[in-house]
Amino acid sequence: MKHYKSISELCRAVGFPPPENPLLGLIRCQKLSACSVGEGEFTGDFYTVGFKKMKSGVIRYGRTVYDHANGSLMFLKPRQVIEIRDLELEEDGFLIYIHEDYLNGHMLHGDIKKYGFFDYETNEALHLSPKEEAVIWELYRKIEGEYYDNQDEYSREIILTHIDSLLKYSQRFYKRQFINRKEVSGKTVSKFNNLLGAYFDDGRLKDNGLPNVKSMAEQLNTSPRYLSDLLRQETGKTALELIHIFLIGEAKNLLQASEKTVAETAYLLGFENPPYFSRLFKKETGLSPVEFRKQFLN
Repeated sequence: MKHYKSISELCRAVGFPPPENPLLGLIRCQKLSACSVGEGEFTGDFYTVGFKKMKSGVIRYGRTVYDHANGSLMFLKPRQVIEIRDLELEEDGFLIYIHEDYLNGHMLHGDIKKYGFFDYETNEALHLSPKEEAVIWELYRKIEGEYYDNQDEYSREIILTHIDSLLKYSQRFYKRQFINRKEVSGKTVSKFNNLLGAYFDDGRLKDNGLPNVKSMAEQLNTSPRYLSDLLRQETGKTALELIHIFLIGEAKNLLQASEKTVAETAYLLGFENPPYFSRLFKKETGLSPVEFRKQFLN
C-alpha cells in the first residue's frame, strides 16, 4: 500500500498540478471521467476535505464504500486507508489537502481533532442542501483566492480561519442531517436499546463480556463516532453512556430480585472487575450496590 508523506508526492503520482504550498493543496475537480487517485489503496499524512457530486465510481474509506448521493462533503483523516478510482462527477467539486504540519502552532491543530466527522465512515458523508452548498463554495473560494494570491505572512492565518469556518458550518449542517434522517430511519435509540436487550436476553453479557460501542455500531451499519453523535442528538447521551444506563438498569433488577452477591451480579452482567461495576453503579445512581439493596429491603 502506498503512503504519501507529502501533498506534492501525491500530486505527482496522480498527475495533479504541484501545490502552491507544500503543506496545503487545493484541487478543483471539473467534470471528470475515469479519474483515479493513486493505484489501489493509499494513506497520507494529511487531512482531506472533499466536495463531490458523484455520478459513478468508488471511494472507499476504511472498509466502507462511499455512497453516491449528490452534494456530499467527505472528511478524511491522516493515515486512514483510502481508495479513489474511476470517478465521474455530475458537477464541479474540490479537494482540500491539509498536512498536519500546516496546523502546527495554530489552535486548529488541537481543535480539528474535536470534529467527530473525521472519524465517520464515508457512507455517513454530509449531504448538503442547495443553500448549504452555496455556503461551502463561498468559503472554498475565499480559501482559493488567498491560496493563489501571492501568499505572505498573513495568508496562513487567513486560510486557516476560513478552513475553521468551513468545519464549523459542516458541524452545524451535520446536526441538521441527524434531525432529518431520524424521520427516515426511525429512532436510532430504539434500535440501539433493542440490540442491547437482545444482547442481554441471549446471554451474551456473561459469555462475551460488556457490549462495546464498536460492535453496536457495526450491527447498525454505522461508525462508532457517528452513532454516538446521532444518539447524543436524540437523547443527550453518547452510545457508551446509554450502554452504562442499560447495564445499571439490569443491575437494579438483579439486586432487587435475587440474593446474588454484588460480585456475582457484576460477573453476570459481564463485568470482569466487580469494583469497577460498583464505581459505575454509584456514579449512575448515587448509591453503592450494597446501599441500593439495603434501601430496597428497608
